[in-house]
Amino acid sequence: MVVHKRKFKLNRFTTIAAMAVAATTIGVSVSSVKSQSPALIKIDGSSTVYPVTAAVAEEFQRSKGNAVRVTVGISGTGGGFKKFCRGETDVSNASRPILAEELQACRAAGVQFIELPVAYDALTVVVNPQNNWATNISVAELKKMWEPASQGSVTKWNQVRQGWPNAPLKLFGPGADSGTFDYFTEAVVGKSKSSRGDYTASEDDNVLVQGVSRDRSALGYFGYAYYEANRSRLKAVAVNGVLPSRQTVENGSYKPLSRPIFIYVNAKAAQRGEVRDFVSFYMSNAPRLVPAVKYVPLPAQAYTIASQHFQNRKLGTVFAGDAPVGLTIQQLLQREARQ
Repeated sequence: MVVHKRKFKLNRFTTIAAMAVAATTIGVSVSSVKSQSPALIKIDGSSTVYPVTAAVAEEFQRSKGNAVRVTVGISGTGGGFKKFCRGETDVSNASRPILAEELQACRAAGVQFIELPVAYDALTVVVNPQNNWATNISVAELKKMWEPASQGSVTKWNQVRQGWPNAPLKLFGPGADSGTFDYFTEAVVGKSKSSRGDYTASEDDNVLVQGVSRDRSALGYFGYAYYEANRSRLKAVAVNGVLPSRQTVENGSYKPLSRPIFIYVNAKAAQRGEVRDFVSFYMSNAPRLVPAVKYVPLPAQAYTIASQHFQNRKLGTVFAGDAPVGLTIQQLLQREARQ
């Protein structure tokens, strides 16, 4: 969470003093007391997008002198959309576009939204630094590791590629509520949510980092920022001969595991001044904060378009309930410009 609650201890003196103050200010209305509480913006969703939104939230709160409180949770893209479409949150972090069933849930609840891309991610395959054999892996080999048919049968590294050691294959990955899980399974296995189940799963990428960093035989996948923050504890694996980086995302060579990441803003919440200010602050500062947390910023044109969409209340999604694989930055720009 971005904001932490402070705890105050009461003693006899403070209690009596408080009673005295209350006695002299009995005319103060309840509404005026409530008005002194900070405005609240509730955000939940993707752990991949969390570092960006948390960085924005920290700076935004400081810019407002803590007159606005922003909470940022991590329940995964899917879990975040469940809350968002029930009207429980103002903004939803998402590491993939909203899907058809989520669109239906939002429509059923009367929740309209504005879709805003905020950055690009290089979904990163990682191993333990002591792993001296897996420096490059093909998409076909990743599929062999992760497809449902491999459950209980592909359990050693040498079953994936001849010449790799006869060592246990320990897999770590996002849980089923994760947008990263959805994207990876679509890109690698060929069907969203199609995965073996016998692996260590978590919606919190820090848990996956810990697991891979402690086991020489481990392999996992998650957002690029979590790899960059733990480079001394992890080793990135090239996919089809290409390592993840800002350059390989921007030139389109890191595929199919580069992808746009988003925030979704509840249209009704966007009528509140603090939410409008937060989203405007987000779009203005994303070009600086996105690379600071080790994701790939969008071109300036993309943030301009997103800001215009927010100001003009452009509702809905440019993806029609689908989550395309391998979308380049230029292709994303073309979609956004058409809306």
